[in-house]
Amino acid sequence: MNLTEINCKELFKQAYEKRYTWPNEFSGYKGKCILSTNNDIYEGDFVLGKNFKPEIKNINDQRVIKSISSQLFEVSIHRVKRTFQEIHSKNNFSLIKDSDDGIEMIVSGKSEGDKYRVKDNCINMVYRKIHGIIIEIFVQEFLDTGKGFLSKKYSSQQIDSKTLKANSLRLDYEDKFINIGSQDIWILSSRYIKCLNKSQKEEVQKFTFENISLLS
Repeated sequence: MNLTEINCKELFKQAYEKRYTWPNEFSGYKGKCILSTNNDIYEGDFVLGKNFKPEIKNINDQRVIKSISSQLFEVSIHRVKRTFQEIHSKNNFSLIKDSDDGIEMIVSGKSEGDKYRVKDNCINMVYRKIHGIIIEIFVQEFLDTGKGFLSKKYSSQQIDSKTLKANSLRLDYEDKFINIGSQDIWILSSRYIKCLNKSQKEEVQKFTFENISLLS
């Protein structure tokens, strides 16, 4: 593709609109939650209501509750349908480079300095400043649900916005989803998170969500 012919905003818009999101009338879901770490297993129940604020039951450890809640919340905010116009109308997108990894672009306007990369109508790199911290995400694999794409294998790391150096461990994610209901509702069924700790030993967390049913 001729670089002068690339309309980055339109390219990003097409990829943005191909993400899988829940229908607006979706009321949430509930089920059983299990957290497995290198040494321990915790089991409980959860409800993720229409306000998408997770409620964890039958687990007493607050750190575990927070950990499971954060995964459910993180999934839900990315499934909520928000139009491109709502989120990016005050942004412009300019080409950085075109490579085998995709078309990389930088944002000016409201989200000044954010970066994205698009390949095959999927956003496979995100570099965003959120509350003063830069979050950098690289996606290796997507799931095509037939109604949009879900990231299923990716890495995430925090970067200091002043030094531009990593200030967190790199987390490697592997997600699996199930399709429930009659409206193609795709729900996270498991998530592996792996990282190398400061001693260069691998740590693994597995979040499992079972017995899932939709809320009416």
